[in-house]
Amino acid sequence: MRKSKKEHILQVASDLFNKQGIRATGVDQVVAESQVAKMTLYNHFPSKEELVLAYLMRQDEQWREWFERNVNKRGSTPVEKLLAVFDVLGEWFVEPNFNGCAFIKTASEYAEHSHPYYEAAQQYKTYLRVFIASLVKQAGAAKPEALTNGLYLLVEGAITIAMLQTDLHPAQHARETAQLLIEHLV
Repeated sequence: MRKSKKEHILQVASDLFNKQGIRATGVDQVVAESQVAKMTLYNHFPSKEELVLAYLMRQDEQWREWFERNVNKRGSTPVEKLLAVFDVLGEWFVEPNFNGCAFIKTASEYAEHSHPYYEAAQQYKTYLRVFIASLVKQAGAAKPEALTNGLYLLVEGAITIAMLQTDLHPAQHARETAQLLIEHLV
């Protein structure tokens, strides 16, 4: 089925934002690469801000669905799912189109805490922490807050290291450390 013009524009913009960053991607480039008239873009997205927010919302929805589905597919118990988090991250890191975390990059481009893009990034990262916390609670951890914090830091650290390419196996190393924490606290 043919994509709508709005979907096509959003896909092109998403690819550009992922590769170049939000600030480095102008509306004119999105128009040129989408091969649509500027008025067509503005009919669907009245401003660049609305286009960026649609991109962030889409990234959030697609990534959550993919991430949760794959974590749940790899584990049947909460502990297995907590470890599967790192297996899923490892698969993401080796995808040919891996350019890092859209939300980390967005927060670094727009560090003002009241900026709508920063708030969208923070909202996603809050979701990720809550997802981990729910699995930790289901696992019956002795110190759930400490385990949640530790696992969340391992996740974010692995993502950042994968983005910076300073370790060839960040997800595997984070998983090994997560296993130690889980064995100690569950």
